[in-house]
Amino acid sequence: MELVVDTSALLAVIVGESERDRIIEMAAGCSLIGPASIPWEVGNAFSAMLKKKMIEIDTALKGMAVFEGIRIRYVNTDFTRVLRISAENKIYAYDAYVLECALQRNAPILTLDRRLRNTAASIGIVVWEI
Repeated sequence: MELVVDTSALLAVIVGESERDRIIEMAAGCSLIGPASIPWEVGNAFSAMLKKKMIEIDTALKGMAVFEGIRIRYVNTDFTRVLRISAENKIYAYDAYVLECALQRNAPILTLDRRLRNTAASIGIVVWEI
């Protein structure tokens, strides 16, 4: 079964947030997929943590190494559909990429982002609650 993961779920696993074990348990046996933007989003999250002095560069580099070890198949999204989803739901394109990926593949989403969960549910996407 394919499962769309977003950056919030991936970062929770990478940095060891309290939801880490539950996310790993839920994703076990699934083929993880996501929009091609995920690596840039993960990199941006680490750069934001560095900028705010929440982590040191060695920690960020270790986190990126962990991320690179996670098997994710990246799905190209339809930018026309992304813009429509974004406009209709008043969300950023990065969130719309995740939603379009789920719609395209008819796959559930695993996310910690409450707004993304709510938007997904409102347009008929199955959301796995953590």
